[in-house]
Order: sequence, then C-alpha cells, then structure tokens
Amino acid sequence: MKSLKQLYSFIFFSIVLAITYLFFSTAKIQQTLNENVENIFIKEAKSFAENINNNMKTTIKEDPYKELKEHPALQKKMENALSIIINDTFKYIFVLYRDSNGNYRYLLDGSKEDKARFNQRLSVDKKLWSSVYDTKVPLIINQKELDNLWITYLKPVVLNDKTVAIIAIDFSTQLPQSISNAIKPLNKIFIYIFIAIGLLIVILIYQSIRSVKIKKESITDPLTQAYNRNYLRDLLNNINITKYQIMMLDIDHFKQVNDNYGHKAGDSILAGTAKIIQNEIRDDDILIRFGGEEFLIFIKKSPIVSNLAYTIGQRIRKKIETSLFHYEDKELQITVSIGISCQPEHFKSVSLAIKYADEMLYRAKREGRNQVISNKVDDTTEFGKGELKSINDVKSALEDNRIICFFQAIYNIKSSTIIKYEALVRMREKDGSITPPIKFLESIMYTNIYNDLTKCVLESVFLQIKEKKIQISTNLNFSDILDNKIFNLIITELDAHKELSSWLIIELLEYELIEEITIIQSRLLQIKEYGVKIAIDDFGSGYSNYSIFKLLPIDILKIDGSLIKDIDTSKTSYKITQSITLLAKELGITTVAEFVHSKEVLETVKALHIDEAQGFYLAKPSADIL
Repeated sequence: MKSLKQLYSFIFFSIVLAITYLFFSTAKIQQTLNENVENIFIKEAKSFAENINNNMKTTIKEDPYKELKEHPALQKKMENALSIIINDTFKYIFVLYRDSNGNYRYLLDGSKEDKARFNQRLSVDKKLWSSVYDTKVPLIINQKELDNLWITYLKPVVLNDKTVAIIAIDFSTQLPQSISNAIKPLNKIFIYIFIAIGLLIVILIYQSIRSVKIKKESITDPLTQAYNRNYLRDLLNNINITKYQIMMLDIDHFKQVNDNYGHKAGDSILAGTAKIIQNEIRDDDILIRFGGEEFLIFIKKSPIVSNLAYTIGQRIRKKIETSLFHYEDKELQITVSIGISCQPEHFKSVSLAIKYADEMLYRAKREGRNQVISNKVDDTTEFGKGELKSINDVKSALEDNRIICFFQAIYNIKSSTIIKYEALVRMREKDGSITPPIKFLESIMYTNIYNDLTKCVLESVFLQIKEKKIQISTNLNFSDILDNKIFNLIITELDAHKELSSWLIIELLEYELIEEITIIQSRLLQIKEYGVKIAIDDFGSGYSNYSIFKLLPIDILKIDGSLIKDIDTSKTSYKITQSITLLAKELGITTVAEFVHSKEVLETVKALHIDEAQGFYLAKPSADIL
C-alpha cells in the first residue's frame, strides 16, 4: 500500500512537472515571437515618424501652429501625406502641439474618416505626453488587450532646440494571437484544464481566507472590538428575536470625559467599557457598538430566569461603577445607564424593539442615570401598536397641514379656573386618526424637518393666542436653544408676533444643564425681552439641579409627574414636592403640578399651596381651546 501511494505521488508530481514545463515553454516561445513582432512594427513606426519629422522640419520654419493656421493648403497637403501611411495596422497618425494651458491640440490628423478639426483638443495622458514634450525623448506606450498588440509611438518634433509638436502613431496587429494559436500544443485543452483546476483551488483558498478576514474587519468596530452597525444590518434580517432580550447601554456624561480629558481618554473609556461588557455577558450574547458611546446587546433568553437581561445589566452596571479606568496618569470613574426591552417579540419589528430599548435607556437617564430600567409586558403593547413614522411621513404631514396642536388646560388651584393651556403637537393621519409625538419626533430630530415642525407649532400657538387671548405654553429642548437655526427661527417668530409674545410660555425639556450654560442663559434672556415666560418642565426627575435658579431666568417650575402621581400615598414624593414648592415660593417662581389624575392628588397639591395643576382629572388634551 505504501509503495502504491509513492507511485501515485510520483506520477502526480511527474504530471505537475510536465504540465509546468510545457506551460512555461509555450509561454516563453509565445513571448519571444511577440517581442519580435513588436520590434518589427516599432521599427517601422519609427521610420514613419522620422520621415514625418523630416518633412515637418523641411516645411515648417518655427511655429507649426501659426504656419499651418495661416496656410490651410499646406495643412491639407501634409495631412494627405499622413493618410497615405494609414492601413489596417497603422490605424491612427496625427500631430499635436501643447497650448499655454498644457492641453494637447491637433495640428494634423491623417485619419480618412472622422477626422479631427485643426486645433481641436484631445484628451491624453498628460503625464506621459509631457515627458516626451519636455525631455525631447521618444516614448513607446505598449498596451495589450488579450493577445492583441496595441502600441502608441510618440516622437517629439524639435525646431531650434525646442519641442513644437508630437507625432503620434497608433498601430495594432492580431499577429500575436495568430502566433499563439499556431504554437499551442495539441494537448492544450488538457493542460489548461489542469492549470485551471490548480489555479481555481489556489484562488478559492486565497479568497476564502481573505473573505473571512475582510468580513470580520467590515463587521467589527476597530476601537472596541465589538460588532458594528454593518453586522447589525445583517443580524436584523436573520435573528430569531423570540430567543433574545434587547439591552441598550449608554456611558453617562461621556461628552464631559472628551471635553475634560480629550478624545484619547474617551477612546480608552470606550475600549475598557466594551471589555467589561464582553466579560460579563456569555458567548451566546451579542455585543454591538451602536453609536458614539452607546452599546446594543442581544441577551440570549434563559428558560430559568425570566428577565435575564436585567440581571446581566445590573451586573454590568455595578462592575463599571466600581472599576477604575486608567489613562496616562489619571484614574477615571464612570457610570452607565441601561434600558431593556425584555420581550422584543411583542413588537412588529426588531427595529421597533430596539427603539423601545432606547426609550427605556432615555428613561434611565431622565430618572437619575447609573441605573437599569426594564419594561414590563404590558408596557410594550401600547408602544408597539404602530411603527415609528419616517421622516417622509412627517414631511408629507407638514405639506398637507396635518401637523396640529392639542391643548391641555392648566388650572389655578385656588380659583379652580383655567388660566392657560399647554400646546401638545400631534400628527393627523390621512384616515383621520391621531398620532402622538413619541411616534414621529425621534425620526426627525436634528433635521430640517424638525425645524419646519417647530415653526409650524409656533405659528399655530400664536394663532390661538391671537384668537383666544389666553396664555399658551409650548415645549422646546435645551438643545433647541443651543441650535443656531432653531434659535434664529424662534426669534424670527417672536419678531413677527411681538404684540402676542407676552402670552407665550416656553417649557424647556430634557433638563441636563451641564454644558453651554452661558449660551443658554444669554439666549433665554434675549427671548424674555419679548415678554415670553420661561418654564422648566419635569422638575424633580433626572438631573434636577437647584443651581439653575441662580443661572437661568425661570418664571415657572413644573413639578414632574413621577412625584405628583403618588404624592397622596408616598411620603417621600410628598416631602420632595414640599421642599421644591417652598423654595420656588421663596424665589417668586410659579409652581405647576403635572399628572394630577385623581381628586386625592388634587387635594394634596392644594394643601401644599402649589399654584397651578394640570392632568387628566382636570382636563384631557383637546383639539379645541375651551
């Protein structure tokens, strides 16, 4: 058996050697013949070019462009001389000069058909042509298409030691192909088959290795070594979402790290955070870098633990909170906020489930950060009833005047009378149904459509103020005040409605006054010059910071519904609300209780001497102002 294997190996290698020898021998013969053919035609082209050059030197004294332009008959005579040389091999013969802009233009064209005009520009490889023009040295440009030979020979025309033109001769021949066909061995089919098989095997191995490497690089974030969005796009088409829970993680105050320590420190934090996450999750879980400092994690469900993602999320949060991140000689500590969609299969699409996990993350940030918030089953049903609207849906609604405002009454608690309204943006669908802002604002945030919507809402509010002569508040983000386009839009609208501006209240959302406080302060003061009142919305949640009272010109404080909704049953909510109310009264700031949903809540806020109240118990949002 061993002898038989050796025999087979010997035969195999003998065949390989024979094929290799025959292949290279054939190639060598063909190369030699092709070079001989090429030399013959180049020699002939050089002879033609030399004759043309001598003719031009005899005929042209100094400037070929000037002389040929002034003597069309001479031009025609010389082109006729060139056209005599044209045949099936020497296909194109022409003479060009270089103008003052470095472009090449025709002096003579020997073509019998489709002849170029005198001084017509020709697109050429300027680098090659200029090398001939400047060095006065001829150049052979050898091009091969399959087995056909195609050569351009360039020769400078030099008068008075100055290049005044270039003679170009293009010639081609199929002789190399004919030679190749003539010298092929009779067994070429078999040789090519064997060579093709061998090459195919090599190519397949090489491409497989390269494909794996490229694929890995294309789906991996180079900084954190987590998967990237390219991988996520593929994953969304293939994942069985019923087997996973979705976690969205964001590094708290990451911008401050970049601003205070530099982007290299930020990169170090990102890489370290990804490493901790990777160590805390399992092999079946999937880690994706979703954005700048956001990570998306698909947690494989467990038949034993109903909300495993929450358990893992808390483990990750605690591990990061207690870890020190080293950068140069600094030790940095960070925290993370995490949102979880524990039953993504309840949504119409994986994308919507991810958006909901992001909504949970937003809640975690709003309610203080450094925490994990996971939805319950009944939380997803309302959110998942419909897909988020696209930017085109909102654009279409704006064009069709289907962006409208609902208005919710705000009551003076002492007099039990309506004293103002809050404008709440809505989208009316073509079938007449109403879509809340949670389904379309996210899609247009930071786009021109968002700016258009803001303008539409302000115009709608001013129209109601003009008709009803009552105060109306509208919601804006702090990021809107910082955005130059939106701020300028607000000022433009205030200028257009100066007589109504004192009826307007701007409620500022997303309370995170850490960055750009000086700009916000300056711009709010500019807005208040029109008589506009400034309200802080949702105070008491997230990063409510009492320093805002000395930093910003606040007129109204709206106490967050998370405190008000159980103020009648929660001693903690009561005490916090009481302290907020007492401070606001000392500072002369009007207080408003949000989310008043029962008689008991209303009586409690009344006992705390809160000035105003808003909620479903008093009035639901309506398309009309009462």
